[in-house]
Amino acid sequence: MTATTPAPDSELPGRIMAREMAEQPAVLRRILDEGAPRIRQVAQEVAARRPRFVLLTARGTSDNAALYAKYLLEIRLGLPCGLTSMSTTTAYGARPDLTDVLVVTVSQSGGSPDLVASTRAAREAGAITVAVTNNPDSPLAAVSEYHVDIMVGPEKALPATKTYTASLLALYLFVEGLRGGDGAAAKALPDIAEQLLARQDEVRTLASRYRFAERMVITSRGYGYPTAKEAALKLMETSYIPALAYSGADLLHGPLAMVDNVSPVIAVVTAGKGGTALQPVLDRLRGRGADLVVIGPAGQVDQASAGFVLPVEGVPEELQPILEILPLQLLAYEVTIARGQDPDAPRALAKVTETR
Repeated sequence: MTATTPAPDSELPGRIMAREMAEQPAVLRRILDEGAPRIRQVAQEVAARRPRFVLLTARGTSDNAALYAKYLLEIRLGLPCGLTSMSTTTAYGARPDLTDVLVVTVSQSGGSPDLVASTRAAREAGAITVAVTNNPDSPLAAVSEYHVDIMVGPEKALPATKTYTASLLALYLFVEGLRGGDGAAAKALPDIAEQLLARQDEVRTLASRYRFAERMVITSRGYGYPTAKEAALKLMETSYIPALAYSGADLLHGPLAMVDNVSPVIAVVTAGKGGTALQPVLDRLRGRGADLVVIGPAGQVDQASAGFVLPVEGVPEELQPILEILPLQLLAYEVTIARGQDPDAPRALAKVTETR
């Protein structure tokens, strides 16, 4: 089977996003074949400096990639991590002592002024700075001590797709390098990604449930939580449906009250400890009669109203987010097309957002 994406010269809405989603298996292969040695070298040099904790800096889609890195660093390395608030530096002028702190800044373009300014300030404050970008010639790469190139090439559609999965893989390889691993467990990802993207007809059928949705809730736990946040962002920026992303634990602490039998809920269920921790949440959602769709292993999908089965047997839990997001990218695309909108060019958005 092959992905049913529009031809490159098509004038159909969404043709650019469709093409870029279809490029993701090739991008993942490129990183594994060409980028991995350089990422490992950067990781080894950083590890030799023994950072005492990590701060992650990003905006938008890259912020969801940074959250994924936070799970990796805390679980795989035992390093405490935080997500930075850039305004403390750029707006308030705070200058904390960052001696021996690893600061990782994730940005597709590497051009946002607040990312550049906060990274420059972090380096001046003694931090070990690493930029993870799609542009080695960017201002962010220039002010950082180290650079990790995600090797995506031009991404023209406003919704980020291939840069997101590439950032996840690059961050995974970086963290594995910090702990002395070789990242070999990721070798199977490009082939599985190809299989998933070829199932677009399944997603199109699923999308028909959400054509007239007024809001959506997306939930997960553990490694799947960044996927839930990224899926919500993709749905909001392409289809304009208000999509709320919650950790399953947070959902039980109040927001569950808004879920009823007409409320669409998407649950991202990883095969592993995160999926196990999500089970009480799924039970509560079923008990409230929610329209529950599961993205996850077959056994989980069978217990939901509908879903998309992920073939993740043998894939470590920490790598599953790179696969989980693919059907959700397709879902955002298909819902947007069904609503008569163009996912390539959402209103009021620019490819590079220059916050300060």
